[in-house]
Amino acid sequence: MLITFKSDADGDVIMFGAVGRRMLEIFGKDPDDTQGILTVEQLPDAILALQAAIEQDRLDNPPDEDEDEWGRDAIELQALRERRQAREREVSLARRAAPLLDMLRHAQRGGVVVVWES
Repeated sequence: MLITFKSDADGDVIMFGAVGRRMLEIFGKDPDDTQGILTVEQLPDAILALQAAIEQDRLDNPPDEDEDEWGRDAIELQALRERRQAREREVSLARRAAPLLDMLRHAQRGGVVVVWES
């Protein structure tokens, strides 16, 4: 399932269901609704809520310190490389939410609503 966020202030933002549903939860909306609206009056709170969620995610998931490879045997080196690869595949909330946060800001400046549908 995809969720598409739309606004006259910016291009569409399309998210996979789980990520889009999380955004709706952050905004205080029912993630099971197949369509909805963020009114102009709701945009400031939505922006603040999304910024707070991003900051909390950063605090909860700090980047790992780079581990030195010096003095490690082949098994330890392989495990270290696998951890690095897994970390590189992870996409943070900040990165996922950035286009939507931009849309919300543009909509607020333009005084227009944001709607979604799935």
